[in-house]
Amino acid sequence: MSKSKTAGKKNAPSEFFATAKKYWNNPAKGNYVSYKEIVTLGVAGIGVKWTTLLANAIGLSAGNFLIGASIGLKPLDLQIMLIVANIVAIPFSFLRSWYFDNHKLKGGKFLPFLRRTSFPIVAITTFFVWLPFESWSYTVKATVVEIVFIVLQFFLYFYSESFNFLQQITTPNAQERAKVMSISQIIYSLAPTITNFLIPTIAGLTFGLNNIKTYRLIYPIFTFVGLIINTIFFRKIKERLILPKKKLESIRLTDALREVAKNKYFWIINCATWIGFLEGAYFVILNWSFVYANNGAKAAQLGIANTFIGNASLWSMALAPLAIKKLGKRNLLIACNSVNIVLFTILLFTYKNLLMVCILLFLNAFVNTFSNIYLPNINADMKDYHQWKTGVRIDGLFTPLTLIGTVLGFFTGLVVPAIYQKMGLLDNYNVLYDDTLRNNLFRVLIVCSIIGAILNLIPYFFYDLTEEKHRGYINVLKIRTMFEDYGNNELDDKELVEGMKIINSAKELQYAEKVKADKTALKKAKAMPKKTDEEKAVRSKAIKEENAKIRAINEKNEFIESLPIVIDELNKFSTLRYQKQLEKAKETVALGPVCAYQNLKEELKAAKALPKNTKEEKEIRSDAIELARSKKASAKLIKKYSKENIVPIDDSLIEELQNRESHSLVDNIKVKSEYKALLKAQSIYSRVTKPYNNANTLIIQADNYTHLDEIEKLYKEVIEQQNKAVLQNV
Repeated sequence: MSKSKTAGKKNAPSEFFATAKKYWNNPAKGNYVSYKEIVTLGVAGIGVKWTTLLANAIGLSAGNFLIGASIGLKPLDLQIMLIVANIVAIPFSFLRSWYFDNHKLKGGKFLPFLRRTSFPIVAITTFFVWLPFESWSYTVKATVVEIVFIVLQFFLYFYSESFNFLQQITTPNAQERAKVMSISQIIYSLAPTITNFLIPTIAGLTFGLNNIKTYRLIYPIFTFVGLIINTIFFRKIKERLILPKKKLESIRLTDALREVAKNKYFWIINCATWIGFLEGAYFVILNWSFVYANNGAKAAQLGIANTFIGNASLWSMALAPLAIKKLGKRNLLIACNSVNIVLFTILLFTYKNLLMVCILLFLNAFVNTFSNIYLPNINADMKDYHQWKTGVRIDGLFTPLTLIGTVLGFFTGLVVPAIYQKMGLLDNYNVLYDDTLRNNLFRVLIVCSIIGAILNLIPYFFYDLTEEKHRGYINVLKIRTMFEDYGNNELDDKELVEGMKIINSAKELQYAEKVKADKTALKKAKAMPKKTDEEKAVRSKAIKEENAKIRAINEKNEFIESLPIVIDELNKFSTLRYQKQLEKAKETVALGPVCAYQNLKEELKAAKALPKNTKEEKEIRSDAIELARSKKASAKLIKKYSKENIVPIDDSLIEELQNRESHSLVDNIKVKSEYKALLKAQSIYSRVTKPYNNANTLIIQADNYTHLDEIEKLYKEVIEQQNKAVLQNV
């Protein structure tokens, strides 16, 4: 029995490479991303890590070697500088978030920003480290650091957020997304593995991590190599969003914020981060233990320790897809945080032992790296849920509300620097050579990390967006896209086949129950003789056939679990809720796009008075309240701007202004003024006509859903053509 298990383990790598070879250029059935593209994303990630290597080393925190120890700025001053930088960044954050969801740059939603912001990041960071800080006064140093940091963050946030968002939209399949992130991160984890070993080792033998010469001579080499990798590999990656082919309307910032604020999962995810801010207090312990303990005698060994600890990430990244499949993202998160609490508790009693510190931080890195896979997937699931719920795809415009965390950080961020100062660490980091001071500080930081880990865990007990629900939402989005593109005469064969397969499976399995896969036959297949080549071939074929049967049963069970959401979507226009919505929608459309609605106070009062005893009654009441409020907002705008001034804006006028060349400063100011006025007029018209547009969209969707028989006929024709093509090729 043990022999069989060992053989299975030995075969795992060869099976992986065989699968990668088979699906190198084209993805497996039901998937979206080929292995070639996954590897490309991984190599591009190496470019990202190295491009931002020096930028990430420029941080306004007491634990930062470059700004804190090398340049010599005080911990509390650094925190105040960070608060100022974050305040300045707030308007840029709103701009960035809006621009992500509304730009018209060619090449995708996020890829253009990765290509355009990488060079400024490399140029700014290289310029920064070569400034003559040694000859400047404290005030001049602090001022220059602040200015450069603010400018750098403008480009860095565009770049980093684009890469994070890109990984979330390479595929709409949640399990495949975990696999894509896992493999690509294993590849681009080579970047920090290399730098975490080489830089501390070289620095320890030459200038030291607390000497600015290290950042002038060693870091720029990696940033320029990263820039070259970016330029080459980001051209070969695709974005995949489930969206209709019609031209997307612009998303107003305030409208998006209003909708995002209703997303409960957004609040759970972000609240966990906001209240768990202390969890990272332990981060400085490893570096400071090697650089300052034993009078710095073991500083050169920090690179070895980093390499050892960094190696833990490889295993968790490899195991993450399997762990997510077995436990689910939420349960995996809770398990990882619980283990972290235990590790921090052990560290509290063993932090003086360098070997124990390395072992515990190795385990901590192993556990934490799972979050590199499950957290982006949780965020992606949350955005897919939002698209299902509201009908609008938002990515960047989730960011402005996270600024609540930035504001909270103005206060919470002062906690750790205040602890440093209270414990005796001011602007002279040499005090960390004092064992008593350093050990006292470490104990307090570890306790803070324990408290932070516990607080970070609590909100996720309220998170119930399961894998089954997410699969249902994705299937519904595919169905909606199919119907909408059919109504717009833009339906292609691929989305037709995909959408109709979901609908047909839903009809077939509507009353089916899950069946547990019987693995008896698989065990018998594995027990078959394998002495000769012929026996091995027969055994291998039998195992593959049984695995395929089990996989089919599991996929069927997964579909059955997500089926209620799909069935609700297909039947929604026969329910009382949607019948009432359609009734109100027809009344709203009959009044025209620009209507000064009357008796709105009474309508809102009547909506609030509707019964709310059952789930359906609550939904009907909520719909009525939302419609009344939407009409009220529209009427308020009409009263403010007057009906005759509210007219639709031709998109060609905006495009003409976007492309118009300016030959002087006066021309440029004039073009910008006209462009701003057009956008404002377009925004006002969109807000005024929101009740009409929403009602019209619902009526069109209801009409599209009545054409299922026609779509099914078209689907049969496409399948027949595909079958004929297969027979001809045979």
